[in-house]
Amino acid sequence: MMKYMFASDIHGSAYWCRRLLEEYRRSGADRLILLGDLLYHGPRNDLPKEYAPKEVIAMLNDRKEEIYAVRGNCEAEVDQMVLEFPVLADYAVLVLNGLTFFATHGHVFNQEHMPPLKTGDILVHGHTHLLKAEESEGHYILNPGSVSIPKGGNPSTYAILDDKMFRILDFDGNVVREAALG
Repeated sequence: MMKYMFASDIHGSAYWCRRLLEEYRRSGADRLILLGDLLYHGPRNDLPKEYAPKEVIAMLNDRKEEIYAVRGNCEAEVDQMVLEFPVLADYAVLVLNGLTFFATHGHVFNQEHMPPLKTGDILVHGHTHLLKAEESEGHYILNPGSVSIPKGGNPSTYAILDDKMFRILDFDGNVVREAALG
């Protein structure tokens, strides 16, 4: 079984991207799955700590062989011109450790507007900046929260899929929420 890290909503924060990549290295994860909103903070958000999209570009491009990414509502075609891995797909269907994930940003497909999934399939998305790990109507709904601009009183978080356990962690290594999948 491989180990995967999920993260969303970096929003151009060099500080939080650096912290995320440190945790990625420390975790021993095989792949980093980014759920959108990588470079731009968006008009509804305040500037995140150390807003420096060019630094984020360089850090992520250094890991391009290890990243799967989907497009967030803040991604634009110009972002693809500077990032050396695909970022403009609206979703990705991934089979990880025998589980089927529909990975997307969350601004189109989410718990209120589900994609077509079979029982037991998993919707994983970001966008809301609110972490989630729950079962609903035969599906799992997962959200690793936001790396740089968490909402709802949550800390900055990311998630690790290890075997069939999905753990959402803060940057102090505390498990904030978890779900046994499958």
